[in-house]
Amino acid sequence: MRIRTACLLAAIPVTVAAAAVATLKASHLRLHADRHHIALQPRPRRSCPDCRGAGGWWTGGPDPEMAACGCWSERRELRIQLRAVSAWPEEPPL
Repeated sequence: MRIRTACLLAAIPVTVAAAAVATLKASHLRLHADRHHIALQPRPRRSCPDCRGAGGWWTGGPDPEMAACGCWSERRELRIQLRAVSAWPEEPPL
């Protein structure tokens, strides 16, 4: 009984995380997480009539540059800074 309950409780966070990733893939945001921060970054819309999901277009000239489309470049990036944790504790745990 305890093992079954433990497995069920362990599966809940995995299920919630999978649902969150599926929701973010369907939206116009990209989730990026590392040990320093968690960020939600805008992505180009596939239905954009200007860039058609490419995120921008190339400008002409001898040295072409990519011009960003407003469907993603004018939206905010949400970032959460994580607290720094030292890699090496000063004293070993007892």
